[in-house]
Amino acid sequence: MPIYQAVVLAIVQGLGEFIPISSSGHLIIVRRLLGWNELSPAHELSFDVALHFGTLLSVLFYFRRTWFQIVRAALGGKVVRFSESGASDANLTVEEQKEERMLLWFLAIATIPGGIAGKLLEHNAEEYFREHIFLIAGALIIVALLMWLGETVGTLAKPLTQISLVDSLVIGVAQAFALIPGVSRSGSTITAGLFRNLTREAAVRFSFLLSTPLIAGAALLKAHELHKEGLPHDMQMPVLVGILVSALVGYAAIAWLIRYLQSNSLRVFIVYRIVAGVVVIALAFAMHLQ
Repeated sequence: MPIYQAVVLAIVQGLGEFIPISSSGHLIIVRRLLGWNELSPAHELSFDVALHFGTLLSVLFYFRRTWFQIVRAALGGKVVRFSESGASDANLTVEEQKEERMLLWFLAIATIPGGIAGKLLEHNAEEYFREHIFLIAGALIIVALLMWLGETVGTLAKPLTQISLVDSLVIGVAQAFALIPGVSRSGSTITAGLFRNLTREAAVRFSFLLSTPLIAGAALLKAHELHKEGLPHDMQMPVLVGILVSALVGYAAIAWLIRYLQSNSLRVFIVYRIVAGVVVIALAFAMHLQ
């Protein structure tokens, strides 16, 4: 794999993992449209896992203090207000402290549906889903419409401290659908949060925090398999470059999206997804792609 391809794909992954446009769907689309088919399906998937490891590093680094505070609070330690940006830590009531302590457990509950779906549908996700360009394009459009509906019907009033067990399960089930390329893990979870009346900032923060254990689990599982099979010598540099670039771009994407959604809607992403889906369908027909 040429280094320039590794850089382009890493940028796509870093942006698409956190901006709600689907990283897996865009990686497949870019490869298919540009004819980048030098890698075998197994090595292509291994490279994508390396890119996911890069974005895992970015979300871990961005939320490093938040994760420490979440775990410390959940285990009975000092509680600070980590769930919303710009909120004061002073004079937390007993009820507010209880709400902050529950966040780790709600994140753990929300992880369960995605973990189960990943285990049951692992081979379909790796083989069947990745080969159907029309499925990816359709998912881009359908989730865009759901995002629009979530923005329309949601009250956007519930802070992250008021998230409930039902909210966690709904968002967790939505994350499970992200196994289908084109759905977008961040897009599905943020949209589910809006349907559950979370504020945009609360929805995006819960989505990003929720991504950490799932990306980590998938990356570690595939890394173990890759370690057993070995990585071709000529893939080592592209993998290292891909990890570095996806980590840097992912960090920038997280920081930008959190600030953006504090005062803006998802409209730009809704429009982009619909246009991208239509364009991909048109190109697929023109280029006779499946």
